[in-house]
Amino acid sequence: MRVLVTGAAGFIGSQIADLLAAEGHQPVCLDALLPQAHGGAPPEWCRPHDLVVGDVRDAALLDRLLSGVDAVCHQAAMVGHGLDPSDAPGYAGHNDHGTAVLLAAMHRAGVSRLVLASSMVVYGEGRYTCARHGAVRPAPRRPADLAEGRYDPTCPACGAGLDPALVPEDAPLEPRSTYAASKLAQEHYAAAWARQTGGGVWALRYHNVYGPRMPRDTPYAGVASLFRSALADGRPPRVYEDGRQRRDFVHVTDVARANLLALTAPTPDGLVPVNICSGEPHTVGDLATALARAMGGPDPEVLGGARAADVRHVVADPTRARDLLAYTARVSFVDGVTAFATDPLREPAALVG
Repeated sequence: MRVLVTGAAGFIGSQIADLLAAEGHQPVCLDALLPQAHGGAPPEWCRPHDLVVGDVRDAALLDRLLSGVDAVCHQAAMVGHGLDPSDAPGYAGHNDHGTAVLLAAMHRAGVSRLVLASSMVVYGEGRYTCARHGAVRPAPRRPADLAEGRYDPTCPACGAGLDPALVPEDAPLEPRSTYAASKLAQEHYAAAWARQTGGGVWALRYHNVYGPRMPRDTPYAGVASLFRSALADGRPPRVYEDGRQRRDFVHVTDVARANLLALTAPTPDGLVPVNICSGEPHTVGDLATALARAMGGPDPEVLGGARAADVRHVVADPTRARDLLAYTARVSFVDGVTAFATDPLREPAALVG
């Protein structure tokens, strides 16, 4: 199978390209080498592939690359919390306009299979239940409560505390950041393309991905990378809120394998979202503590407070991935975090901020 992999020099895209090649497929590798994540030259792990340096928004380039392609694995994106709302044009341009240009080129080339890198950020807050009212969408967290250290959301009907639950793919979608809004827009564009063309899309909603090749020392990096950079400098990892916010940390090799399974699974009708997770929830504090121990560094520093776009608990339901893609994670939290203490990371970007 010949597969166009966008973002193929990146953290996740490069792992997918390697796995495709190892399984006998032919990855066609494209990456813009955005300065938010990359230095000037392609990273060493791209050497086995004939990397094309170019922008997914270049329609003429896509027309050339899509010749003879059987499927597209779209990983290219501007990711992370970023700096502030001034990042919005970048997210919209790279993520949403880029996806629109890609989908138009796929239509011209007659390519009808797409695996889209989506994200758990489309959910906003996770799923919660109230003892009195059942499953509810939580009330917004109030600044006054956060300032007093009351971090857990409450029931919008009675104000009582809520119990976090696993988030299924049909949960309400409520993006809380510019990045999250751009990822949901990608899903909407892809769903519209599928309806108009008869194509099929697996929208893989990644949960908190970590592992080798993560970018480091950039505000666009994931929390695991930020914790490791602090520890490498002899500083404690800094944890917002009380450190008890729950997430699902999934290893990048499991994410790459989920993409391979989606690329080789039967083409779905329309767009089908699928949580890609470990099924092993942990707190952010657990991650900071485990990584500090693995690196022999100082204990985490709990800061309190909360960032504007942060949510309290997002823990995925892994059932659909298991049932539709035969995917279950293989890398345990302990093994993955222990290895991450010495995993190779991407060198600092040439231009940040």
